[in-house]
Amino acid sequence: MAIILKKKPIKPSGNSDNDSEPKKYIDLNEFNFGEEAGEYKTVRIAEIYKFEDIKPLEDIINNGDILMIDYTPIMDDELTMRRIISELKQLALDGDGDIVSVGKNYIVVTPTGIKISRKKLRVEKGEIQEA
Repeated sequence: MAIILKKKPIKPSGNSDNDSEPKKYIDLNEFNFGEEAGEYKTVRIAEIYKFEDIKPLEDIINNGDILMIDYTPIMDDELTMRRIISELKQLALDGDGDIVSVGKNYIVVTPTGIKISRKKLRVEKGEIQEA
């Protein structure tokens, strides 16, 4: 007759009851990433449906965040698109930022001090090449 022995799980040493089980994940809420101090810039994503939607978005750029705008809902309205692009160009120029179209549906607007490169990067044979 064979005897089967089962091992008891090893508990980590510690005085607290909360430490009785090992952590299976890292809780990112425990870390301070400096958001309170405003150290980081944020990339904000917006979707616009009419020209009037641009005015509230200007504050995002003026506060130093990068704005990525999805204009898919109005891309067929040529007059509205021209007005929106004109307004965003003026916003970027006034704030010494930058503006560029990405793909067929997005415009990226940056605040003061952030420029967008117009060159695409490609990885060939493990090295980055500008196209």
